[in-house]
Amino acid sequence: MHSTEKTRFRETQRDNKCDPLHRTGRPHKVIQTVREKFTCRDCESITQPPAPFHPIARGRAGPWLLSTILCDKFLQHLPLNRQSDAFAREGIDLDTSTLADWVGACTATLAPLTTLIRAHVLAAQRLHADDTTVPVLAKGRTVTGRLWNYVRDDGPFGGPAPPAVWFRYSRDRKGEHPTDHLTGWTGILQSDAYAGYNTLAKPGRQPAPVVSAGCWAHGRRGLFKIAERDKAPLAIEAVGRIDAIFQAERTINGTPPEHRLAVRQTDIAPLVDDLFDWMRECCRRMSTKNPVAHAMNYFLRRADTFTRFLTDGRICLSNNAAERALRGIALGRKAWLFAGSDRGGERAAAMYSLIVTARLNDVDPHAWLADVLARINDIPNPRLHELLPWHWKAHQQVHNTIAA
Repeated sequence: MHSTEKTRFRETQRDNKCDPLHRTGRPHKVIQTVREKFTCRDCESITQPPAPFHPIARGRAGPWLLSTILCDKFLQHLPLNRQSDAFAREGIDLDTSTLADWVGACTATLAPLTTLIRAHVLAAQRLHADDTTVPVLAKGRTVTGRLWNYVRDDGPFGGPAPPAVWFRYSRDRKGEHPTDHLTGWTGILQSDAYAGYNTLAKPGRQPAPVVSAGCWAHGRRGLFKIAERDKAPLAIEAVGRIDAIFQAERTINGTPPEHRLAVRQTDIAPLVDDLFDWMRECCRRMSTKNPVAHAMNYFLRRADTFTRFLTDGRICLSNNAAERALRGIALGRKAWLFAGSDRGGERAAAMYSLIVTARLNDVDPHAWLADVLARINDIPNPRLHELLPWHWKAHQQVHNTIAA
């Protein structure tokens, strides 16, 4: 056999041994793949090695470079225009539009994993839900869009399922959005007092009404602000009583639902009953316009949702799991100022679903995304679940153990 011609592929790649958080001085390299064709003089057949899979269609960026761009934008909150400037300082010409196209292509490539995360989240019996604002560029101005998140975290009641979060984007905050997001799902929904979730709990909803559970952290926040600002004695006492409930709850965090329920019935229920009785007595002696009375009525008007944790060991005292998942967005929007379009908001929701889920499972998003982008186009659909952060982490641990 003899060689007849060579096919060459060029791929821009970042050295994966470099610090992913600091671009200045970081080396890049171009990987060139040579595919030689061989012909046989006897049988006149032609053979050639198959072309390598690329992370994105018609893309010249390697998986580590793409992972760096994604993590810099959605984890380190570095806008694409600043990334483009940083690349230019290193002598690499990458327009902001090119980077945006790569982010969109990566979102499409990783869409099967986003779908698997959604299915995992909606298989939970209890979810945390919350939303936050995200400015979206419109004609000559910005409008206020929303990023919604739904968090599965069974750790507080000792559940074996790995944590995950699923994000969705919308142009406004209408109640129809959570209703659409949770179509077909039923279970316990922990959230703030946003009225948009009420439709989910209405009788007659199919397949069944959602059970609402309140967030004590939200209720405490109003009283804490008054106590800190005005030094109001009643607000200070209310915060102290609520803190005693949180302290008692910490002792059973991570234990099975049955144990949590037993401790709550014996130790925490009396504290809750005394708190609500004391709040009702205080509100009878105050004007309804008093800020302290208003903050207390936040609890009293929703006593059924705030006391529901006393009857189900799976329910948490607060919705902090959802708020923690939104923290990166609250920090990031100060840096990137706005999403460029509704499509940009949808891409952000997809990427936050992946990156925040990785972090919830103690997985380095940079290394995980690079490995996934390198493998996802070459893995059969029935094995896609192996790329989910918790399965990937387990595989890496086994691999490291064997290597050691």
